[in-house]
Amino acid sequence: MPSKKELTEEIQSIFNTAADTFDHPTLSFWNRFGQNTVDNLALKEGDRVLDVCSGSGASAMPAAEKVGSTGKVISVDLANSLLDLARQKATQQGLDNIEFRCGDFTELGYPDNHFDAIICVFGIFFVDDMQAALRELLRMLRPGGKLVITSWGNNVFEPGNSLFKQTVRAVNQNFFAKPLPWESIKTPQSLEKLLLSADATQIEIISESIAHPLNKPEDWWTMMLGGGFRGVIEKLDPEIRQTIYRQNIDYLRDHNVTALDIDVMYAIARK
Repeated sequence: MPSKKELTEEIQSIFNTAADTFDHPTLSFWNRFGQNTVDNLALKEGDRVLDVCSGSGASAMPAAEKVGSTGKVISVDLANSLLDLARQKATQQGLDNIEFRCGDFTELGYPDNHFDAIICVFGIFFVDDMQAALRELLRMLRPGGKLVITSWGNNVFEPGNSLFKQTVRAVNQNFFAKPLPWESIKTPQSLEKLLLSADATQIEIISESIAHPLNKPEDWWTMMLGGGFRGVIEKLDPEIRQTIYRQNIDYLRDHNVTALDIDVMYAIARK
């Protein structure tokens, strides 16, 4: 089992590499789910917001708009290449109330009760101890403040997800030998149980299911290059990578797959 340092460095490397595709229009779901996360917080002008695992700003930008010039958003991610994308967006949108920090959100060191709201979109499952990470986030949240954790549900880019895992495991069973990180909290019950274990209160879980359009089969590969599966793709030998690419694209074309099913959960909790 990798150490915390090794796990952190691997995630950092994957998403620094994925930054070249992360904001491709095919991955517009980042913005959709980031905006929906912020909408569940009912932020006010002047609020202080911490956005961890913030990527290229899909939730940080709308949060900064909500809190206005008297508010503040701290945007934290392991991948500085993603933060560079977010910095460019903030400049383009004239948002000067966002501070960007590259690092591990479990080691930020902010005082107790410092933030009015805390956001974590598609990131809590990357830490080695989710309960401890949630406790640390709640420590920094003021009493009565809101924490929102957005995570994947049962269907994640299906049938693409299952197809990719199947074609990769056909050539090397060392890949996907264990459940994917988010699969331990892919139901409302398991996500609520995790939050309760960290002493969160007033938990509400909102589920959303969408069919994300696939304009052409090749878009599925682009989506993987801009996400966590980039780490697997980079480890494949070039010839095997091309074979798996072809298998995935051909299947989607032959079966006329024009959308991928995505289930998402927004868990809103208070301290």
